[in-house]
Amino acid sequence: MVTLEKVTPIDDRVLEQIGFHWHTDSDESKYVADELVVVTDAEAEAYYEAVNELYDMYATAAQHVIDNNLFFELGIPFNLIETIKKSWENDVHWHLYGRFDLAGGIGGAPIKLIEFNADTPTALFETAIIQWAILKHNRMDEERQFNNVYQAISDNFRRLITLFDAPEDFERYYEGWKILFSSASGNIEEEQTVRLLQQMAIDAGFETGFEPMGGVKFDEEGIYDSHESPYEYWFKLFPWEDIAIEEPELATVLTTIMNNQKAIILNPAYTLLFQSKGMMKILCDLFPDSPYLLKTSFEPLKGIPCVEKRMFGREGANVRIMDASGNVTDSNDGPYGNFKPVYQEYVEFPHDTNGNAYQAGVFFAYEACGLGFRRGGKILNNMSKFVGHVLR
Repeated sequence: MVTLEKVTPIDDRVLEQIGFHWHTDSDESKYVADELVVVTDAEAEAYYEAVNELYDMYATAAQHVIDNNLFFELGIPFNLIETIKKSWENDVHWHLYGRFDLAGGIGGAPIKLIEFNADTPTALFETAIIQWAILKHNRMDEERQFNNVYQAISDNFRRLITLFDAPEDFERYYEGWKILFSSASGNIEEEQTVRLLQQMAIDAGFETGFEPMGGVKFDEEGIYDSHESPYEYWFKLFPWEDIAIEEPELATVLTTIMNNQKAIILNPAYTLLFQSKGMMKILCDLFPDSPYLLKTSFEPLKGIPCVEKRMFGREGANVRIMDASGNVTDSNDGPYGNFKPVYQEYVEFPHDTNGNAYQAGVFFAYEACGLGFRRGGKILNNMSKFVGHVLR
């Protein structure tokens, strides 16, 4: 059972002053809950250990996919295979951050992997800033969270230069390389998330710029903002699979830019392997005894309840829950029906006394670094609520 602690919410005007404009959902309900999930220190440590181990498993599985040419099984677009291989081969293509979605971890329930949002994860602003601000607003100890997201990602920006060396050595290696940050025009949530990442990079010591996706220019010699200024790094909050399918010419030129060593793209192309939900089938093959994995297959599971997902589905779209006989008990429509399906053993999320389900989200930036929760029904969609936490 999930234990909750009531808090006084932050006024909408204050949230907007710090850049958080998506505080109210389309039905006029508040997106951020006025409660916190109570988490013990031991539970937080268990989330930390689970996510660190899971990331290592993903890295092993990615090498397995590349070595055995399993890209088709994961639904990887053919025009990104070379780009993925190239980014995987060289350590300079550093994975900046991602978010693991997990069931369990509270009240003795075992932690189970639901999926890994490795390329363009949401809820960064909420996890890094808003839940911390709620503690401060309620005069609670701001240290009583599993939440080092801001510093961890800032350190990872430094590792773009130092790689595995200590981030404090950044100034010794840095030679003025610049990062261009981009998001799609007209989406305030994505823009503010990208601008938060930009500020992390500035704090890390980088020169930066911001340019909406439509204003970025590309040629075989590099990546430029609308003023023709070149950049050595480009962070795009735009999924790799969308680039492959919707912008195939861009996929081609980005591959050329990487091959010519003219720029590095963040997150790197190999995160598309992690992003594919088909990777969870590979994990089950490689790590059959892992306590963190749910049975996963490319075919419907027989004799047990399971969840049908799409390889690159998002926000609970195109999800079907089926009972042990294969009957659909819950489902969501969506735009991802053309992607291949994958079937994962069904597991209950922890619930509160009102029957709401809670999915843990743990950010990873070199190591597990921050916890937050999504609250909703059996299938968590884009109307689910963000719930912060407090350590007790």
